[in-house]
Amino acid sequence: MISLRLGPADLGRVRLVRRPHPVGTAVLASQVLPGAAAGPLRHLLPARGLVPDFVTPYQGLDSVEAGLDAIRSTPRRRVRADVARAYAHLPATPWRRRLAAGDRDAVELLAAALGEWFDATLRPQWGELALAHRRSVDRAAHRWAVSGVDGILGGLHPSVRWRPPVLQVDTWWSGELHGTGEGLLLAPSRYAGPRPRLLVEPGRPVLLVYPVPAPPTAPPGDPLPRLLGRTRAAVLRRLGEPGRHTTTALARAAGVSLPSVSEHATALRAAGLLTSEREGGAVVHRLTPLGVDLLGDTGGAPGDH
Repeated sequence: MISLRLGPADLGRVRLVRRPHPVGTAVLASQVLPGAAAGPLRHLLPARGLVPDFVTPYQGLDSVEAGLDAIRSTPRRRVRADVARAYAHLPATPWRRRLAAGDRDAVELLAAALGEWFDATLRPQWGELALAHRRSVDRAAHRWAVSGVDGILGGLHPSVRWRPPVLQVDTWWSGELHGTGEGLLLAPSRYAGPRPRLLVEPGRPVLLVYPVPAPPTAPPGDPLPRLLGRTRAAVLRRLGEPGRHTTTALARAAGVSLPSVSEHATALRAAGLLTSEREGGAVVHRLTPLGVDLLGDTGGAPGDH
């Protein structure tokens, strides 16, 4: 159990990570997915629990290549320290010994293996993972807007308990820590595993990766994409979720441009499935009763409209 004491500077800078970290997600997924880690990854990453901090870098949010470059550029002293801590209870193998010594070839092998594993396993579904992440962030942001910092920190996960000013995190290691004064980054992840992950580095925001359930899959033979098209179906299903659905929010959720989502909204409005109203500087879209009925008939779960 980690007891993390957060000061006013940390609590004043609580933020949500806007999109999933490609390399960080690959590292966690390699532990969670059955039989995922093979070849070099099986030797260089623990099968569960702690991983060396440098393989989940703060840098590299924009692309897998940027994350791999951050791993490759890790100073040797940092590699040795992180590996010694994470590998303390693992049996030694030749490649683990080389990585523990900060060998650059071992670091390069790890980075290359992560890149190949990401391309083979996660890249084909990265759009869906990014969409699911945005939905988790939207839900957390809504809870934050309604109930403040206490509400969001108190409702992240059963293994995270907020006892102001201490955040108790049931994770893979124990200790009593203080915030860095740089804020708190919250990152939902379907691959975090059974316990949250915590990364605390001086001069950087504390990073808390907390588990969220995988989004429900569409029922087999879901007719909605065939009826409306994939993007229009995604827009309609998004409107069935709680929240304020502006044109910009729908474009982010569907992963398309503003002009494109406007065209889809126009078609859905013409079909009587949604209404659109200008509220301030934004256009807000809502399901009509017909849209609610259509989602209900095709396995949707409409929320508040």
